Amino acid sequence: MLVNNNTHAVTTVQQLKRPDMDPANAAASALYSGALQAAQQSVTVPAAQKELDKAVDRIDEAFAKTRVQLQASTTDVPAATSSARSEFTDYMSKTPAERIREQLLKEQGLTEADVQNMSQEKQDAISRQVADRVKQQQEQQLTAKATDPAQTVKETLAAI
Repeated sequence: MLVNNNTHAVTTVQQLKRPDMDPANAAASALYSGALQAAQQSVTVPAAQKELDKAVDRIDEAFAKTRVQLQASTTDVPAATSSARSEFTDYMSKTPAERIREQLLKEQGLTEADVQNMSQEKQDAISRQVADRVKQQQEQQLTAKATDPAQTVKETLAAI
């Protein structure tokens, strides 16, 4: 423990030279600013609160309208979902050749009924086009596998 035995040591208090550092001025400033803030809030809070209430009412109204629209539209969703699901299931159950044939007929603006009404030569021509496209697709897949062995490994692992 340090003890100061020097009795001549005098503690000096430095006089404050700045008026804003004066405790009386600081207290008066704090009181003034607090009174000013209270006065401003008493004037502006009701107006701000009214605007806030209006905004909340508009949000609630928009939410209610959206909820009514969603409730009205949900009655149609199950039918659309089941129809999309059945179309997807039908498409996925087709073989690649059937998918290519369907695409080819769609490109030419034909239906299966139109093809059935065609002569045998035209039906054979369409079948050859389908076979050519299937062959092209298989060649593209083989080429892709040969050029990217990492992709082949990924596909093999995915199949497992």
